[in-house]
Amino acid sequence: MKKSLILSIIIILSGCAYLGAAHYDELFGPEQIQQRIVEHDTGAGAEFLQHVQPVLDTRCVVCHGCYDAPCQLKLSSPEGIDRGLSKELVYDGTRLLASNPSRLLYDAADTAGWREKNFSPVLNERAQSEEANLAGSVLYNSLVLKMSSPLPEDEVLGDEFDFALDRSQTCASMGEFDHLADSQPHAGMPYGLPGISRSEFKHLEKWLKNGGKMAHIEAPSKNVIAQAQRWESFLNQDSLKHQLTARYVYEHWYLAHIYFVQDGEKSFFKLVRSSTPPGEDIKLINTRRPYDDPKVERVYYRLMHERSTILAKTHLPLALNDTKLARLYTQFIQPEYQVSKMPSYKPEVASNPFKVFAAMPVKSKYQFMLDEAELIIMGFIKGPVCRGQIALNVINDHFWVAFADPDKAATPQVEQMLLQHEDALALPAAEESNALPISSWVKYSKRQSTYLEAKVKLANEMFENGEHLTTDALWRGEDVNDNAALTIFRHFDSATVVKGLIGQEPKTMWILDYALFERIHYLLVAGFDVYGNIGHQLVTRLYMDFLRLEGEQNFLALLPKLQRQELKANWYRKSPTSLTNFFKSGESFGQTTGIEYQTQDQQHELYGLIKQTLKPVLSPRYDYTKVPEPLHKFNNMPAKAINLLPQISYVLVKDGDSEHEAYTLIHHNAHYNISSLLNEEGQRAYDEDTLTIVPGFIGDYPEAIWYLNNQQQVEAFAEQLPLMQVEADYRALKSKFAIRRTHPQFWQYSDILHNVAKQYRGIEYGLFDYNRLENR
Repeated sequence: MKKSLILSIIIILSGCAYLGAAHYDELFGPEQIQQRIVEHDTGAGAEFLQHVQPVLDTRCVVCHGCYDAPCQLKLSSPEGIDRGLSKELVYDGTRLLASNPSRLLYDAADTAGWREKNFSPVLNERAQSEEANLAGSVLYNSLVLKMSSPLPEDEVLGDEFDFALDRSQTCASMGEFDHLADSQPHAGMPYGLPGISRSEFKHLEKWLKNGGKMAHIEAPSKNVIAQAQRWESFLNQDSLKHQLTARYVYEHWYLAHIYFVQDGEKSFFKLVRSSTPPGEDIKLINTRRPYDDPKVERVYYRLMHERSTILAKTHLPLALNDTKLARLYTQFIQPEYQVSKMPSYKPEVASNPFKVFAAMPVKSKYQFMLDEAELIIMGFIKGPVCRGQIALNVINDHFWVAFADPDKAATPQVEQMLLQHEDALALPAAEESNALPISSWVKYSKRQSTYLEAKVKLANEMFENGEHLTTDALWRGEDVNDNAALTIFRHFDSATVVKGLIGQEPKTMWILDYALFERIHYLLVAGFDVYGNIGHQLVTRLYMDFLRLEGEQNFLALLPKLQRQELKANWYRKSPTSLTNFFKSGESFGQTTGIEYQTQDQQHELYGLIKQTLKPVLSPRYDYTKVPEPLHKFNNMPAKAINLLPQISYVLVKDGDSEHEAYTLIHHNAHYNISSLLNEEGQRAYDEDTLTIVPGFIGDYPEAIWYLNNQQQVEAFAEQLPLMQVEADYRALKSKFAIRRTHPQFWQYSDILHNVAKQYRGIEYGLFDYNRLENR
C-alpha cells in the first residue's frame, strides 16, 4: 500500500511516470520475462483485439511497423511488442562488416532470445502489480510524456524535432527514460504528431495496467486451412522434380501475402521453409537469404498464417486457387525434363538461378514470372531493399516496363546460350554479405560484358535472314493478363510499381527478357541482405546499373539506329564515361528496326505502338486522363511549382456528406543521368521535373495530405498550386488546404484517409507509413 501511494504521488506531481533504474529495482524487483500471449477467445484476448490493437494499429503502427521502424520497435504483432526496442540500426550504409539479422520470428525463438540480443522491453517486466505495470513501461511513459508536453501550437515544428530517416535515435530503456524525458520533453509518443485521444489513452492504460496481455487474430476457417493444405501437399511431394519446383516457387514468392478467397474471408499466409512436414507445427528455417543452406536433410515448404497487422509498404497480395495450381503443374511438372539430384546450397551455386534451376525449361520459368510480374517486381520495392536513396537512385523516377514474348525470347537457342554462359550470369550475392566493392565491381562488369556479347551475337544471328524487331516481340499477356505492362515510380528513397502504362510518356522504358528479369529478382530481392556491409550494398547498387542499361537497350532496339544513339546520349547527359564505355558491346546489335516510322518523333510514335499492341491488357485503374478538371491541369504544371512539392501527396476531395474522391500527386525528379552513386543532387535537372496526378492511391509513404471540403476549395486549390514560386507560397497553401502533422484533428483525418484507401485498394489495402510525413 505504501509503495502504491508513493508512486501515485510521484505520477500526479511530476505529470509523467518515470524513475531511475535503481529505484525501479528497489520498488518492483529485477526484470523477468513475462508470458503475455493468451487465446483470442479469453477476456483479456478479446479486450486486446477489440479495444487495444485498433489503437496501436492506427496510432502507433503507422510509424512502428517494419525494418525501418524507429528503434526496431514493431508494434504490429504481439511478438514485436514483446520483443521491444534496440539501439542497433538495420539500415546502415557505412558498416564495414555485416551485422547479425534481427528479423522477428526468425532470428530469436522467443523474448528471452531477444533480450540476449540486447532488445529492451517496452512493457513492464518487473513485479506484475498495476502500479509497476504503468511505472515500468516505456510505452506508457512515452504516452504520458506526450500528454505532459503536447505539440507546440505552431503549424511547423521547430528544429528540436528531427524527422530525418537517418536521425540519431535514443531508444531509451526504462532505466534511461528519466534522462530522455528531462533532455527531450518533446519526445513523447506519437513522435511529432498530436497525442492520442483520452478514450484511446484509457484503453491502452487499462491494458497495460492489467499486464499487457495480447492475443493473435483468430485462425483461418477450416475451408481456408484445407486449401492451404492442398498447396502444401503439392509443394512437398517426394519426387526431385517436385522438390526443385517448390524451391523455385518459394524463392520467388517468399515475400508474398498469399490468400484464398473463401466466403469473403481474408486470411493471409507466408510461404516459409520449415524443418517439419505438413501436419506438424512449423519450425522455421533461419537463414539470411531464401536460398542459403537450410542445414537440414529435407526442406518442407509450408504456409504460415500471417498474424501481423498488414502494412501497405510490405503488402504483396497473391491469390491462389485451383486454376493457379493447375498452371504450376503444366509449367513445371508436366514438361519432359529430368532432375537427377538437388542443386547445391553453396553460395556460388545457390545465388545463381541459372545454375540451380538449369534443368527446368526456360520458357516455364519465364512464364511463371510473367504470370505475376507485378508481384515479382514489387519484391524489390517492398522487400528490405525498398528503403534508401542509395539503393534506389539506380532507377529513374518514372518509367514503363514491358516484357519480351516467351515464344520469341525463350527459344531453345536462348536456353542453350544461357546454359553456356551461366558463370557469366553470376550475381554479387555470391560474395555473401561482406564484399569488397571495387574488385567485385570489376569482376562482375567483365562477366556482364561477356554475357552481353553472347546475347547480341545470338540476336544478330536470329535476325540475319531479313527478320526485324517490331512490337510483335512483346508479351501481350495472352490477351488477359494485365501484368504485361507495368509502371514504376521512384519517390527518392522509396518506390512503387503498378499495372498499366501510367502517366505522361516517360523519359525511358525497359523491356525485360527472362535472364534480365531473373537477375533483377536475385540481385535486389532474393540475394540482397539489408544487414550486409557497405561493400555488399554498393556492389548491388552498381550491378543494377548494368541491368538498367540492358533493359533500356532492349527498348532502344525497336528504334532506328540513329535515334538509339541520340536518345541514349540524352538519357546520360553529363555522365561519366567509366560506366557506359564497358557497355558498348550492347550497342553492337546491328539490325535495323522492323517498324516503319511515320514521324520524326520516333520515341513518341513507339510509345503509341506499344500502347496499341498491349491495349487489351492495359489496366485503366490509374488512368491519369480520367482525373476531372480542374485537377487534371496539374499534369501540365510549371517545373518551378513542381519543385516545391514532395514526392507523394494525397488529395482527398469530399463529395457529399460522407463520400470522398482520392487522388495522388506524384512528383518526378528529373536527372541529367542516374549513373552517379553519391552525387545525385549534382545530376538533378530541376527545370525538367514533371508531375502526374492519378485517381486513387499510389505509394505507401504520404508526405503531404490535402483535404478539400467542397468544389470551391477544389477550384481554389487547382488555381493556386501551379502559381507557387517560393517556399512561402507552399506553406501558405498548406495552411489553407492541408492536414499537417500538427493539425489538432490529424488523427481523425488519418482515419478518413485509411477508410478511403480501404475502399480504393480492396485486397491491396494496408496501413500507410507516416515516417516520411513532411514538417513544412
